[in-house]
Order: sequence, then C-alpha cells, then structure tokens
Amino acid sequence: MQNKVIWMVIYVAVLLWSVSDPKDMFTWWLEAIPALIALPLLFFTRKRFPLTPLAYWLILFHCIVLMVGARFTYAEVPLFDWLAEVMGSERNNYDKVGHFAQGFVPVIVAREIMLRNGALQLGAWCQFLSVCFVLAFSAFYELIEWWVAVATGENAEAFLGTQGYVWDTQSDMFLALIGGCCGLLFCTRLHNRQIQTLGLVIKS
Repeated sequence: MQNKVIWMVIYVAVLLWSVSDPKDMFTWWLEAIPALIALPLLFFTRKRFPLTPLAYWLILFHCIVLMVGARFTYAEVPLFDWLAEVMGSERNNYDKVGHFAQGFVPVIVAREIMLRNGALQLGAWCQFLSVCFVLAFSAFYELIEWWVAVATGENAEAFLGTQGYVWDTQSDMFLALIGGCCGLLFCTRLHNRQIQTLGLVIKS
C-alpha cells in the first residue's frame, strides 16, 4: 500500500510540474498522452491483472521521461542542451533517452503479460519475442509520429524532434532495440523472482 502511495505522489507531482509551464501546450499533449493513458489503465487492471513491482516502477520511470520531454519538448530539455554544449554537439539528445526507455520498459511489461497469459514460456524464445515486440512497438510509434505530422503540419515539428537529423527514425528504433536488450539483460532475474514471490501465475 505504501509503495502505491509513493508511486502516485511521484506521478502526480511530476505531472503537475510538467503541465504547469510547458513550452507549447499542443506539443505537451502529444508527448504526455501515453503517460496520461497509463494511469487509468493501471488503475482499472490493478485487481484483475496486477503487475510486478518492477513493472510498475519502470512504467513510472517511463512516464517521467515522457512528462519531462512534454514540458520542454524533446529538443530543448535544459540538461541535454548543456551536455550537447560540453560535448561539442549541436543536437539535444534527450529524445534518444526517450526511445531507449521505449525499449527498456515495454520489453518487461510485454514479457510479463505474455508469460502470465501462456503466450510464451521461460527461455530464449521468450526473450527473443519480447524484443521483437519492442521493435514492432517502436516502429508503430514512428508511424504515429508520421501521421500526426501529416495531419497537423508544422505544429508537429517539436513532437517529431528530428532536429534536422536524417537518420532520426532509424536511430530511434535502434535505441529502442538496445533498450529492450538491456532491459532483459539487467532485469530478467529480478522479474522472474518477483513473479514467483508474488504468486503470480506463469501459464504453461
């Protein structure tokens, strides 16, 4: 119960900070909507399909990444402007953090859902197909960015965050792939242990 309260306090605090003074409200909605959808989705599934603590905390981390990007736009997050200056780069790379998280977090959530519903069993195929899901998810998100750009024209430039980089779409998906592989590498043992400790069912 205490962890749930802490989770909610952090989420609401970051959300209020993010929306209090965004650079552009239209871009804020575009960037923050996945985080806004996550909260009611987790709330309504908390009893029927509760996730592991690892999955919940990773989702919170991803929501924070999204809400920080929503406040400043991904091309103008101050810390990464400073890093770009220090490294002699002209590009703010905060969007790459977002796409890494787009692999690191969903790979664990997808793995858990598929394992517990009997779609996969523990082993190499489980890991491989979880990464395949991440790549598919990342590619679909790039399509969404394209559709939004076509529908809204120049208003979506901050949402796309390409900053003139011709390989932005490909590098975004590559970062999601790396994030997914890292998520499995660093979290698989803890994830399996939490599933077993909580008595959650892995169907075979």
